[in-house]
Amino acid sequence: MNNNDILRRVRYIFDYSDQLMVSIFKLGGHEGSKPELAAWLAREGEPGFVLCPDEKLIRFLNGLIIKNRGAKSPEIPVPEAVLTNNVVLRKLKIALNLQADDLLEILELNGFTLSKHELSALFRRPGHQNYRECLDQLLRNILDGMEKRYRKRL
Repeated sequence: MNNNDILRRVRYIFDYSDQLMVSIFKLGGHEGSKPELAAWLAREGEPGFVLCPDEKLIRFLNGLIIKNRGAKSPEIPVPEAVLTNNVVLRKLKIALNLQADDLLEILELNGFTLSKHELSALFRRPGHQNYRECLDQLLRNILDGMEKRYRKRL
């Protein structure tokens, strides 16, 4: 999945306005604008489409954590050097205060089963012997399940 897809899906799941999206970016340390956001939210092939850089998506996810859970410290969090699906999943888990059972339930909403051991492997450090990479299909299923869980509440 590319960063633009993730950004679009999160926006749709929680029905965020442009202004709220820009303010979430600001919480994460990026002074964005509505035209910049519109370029990132455009679909591939549409006029004005621009790929969202990894650092900007990380800043958005950090801003989402701060918006939902509050700031840990007064400083703006430093973005990770590398963005992977595992990092995206971890940040969404933190932002939404999800436990393992919640994530498994979200996956079940999409007809996708995973054991607790397989799930915990996604949150291990990359060098750990039980580390498992979060593939695009799994992240897509989680986002689809989140849509089913959170979108119906709106």
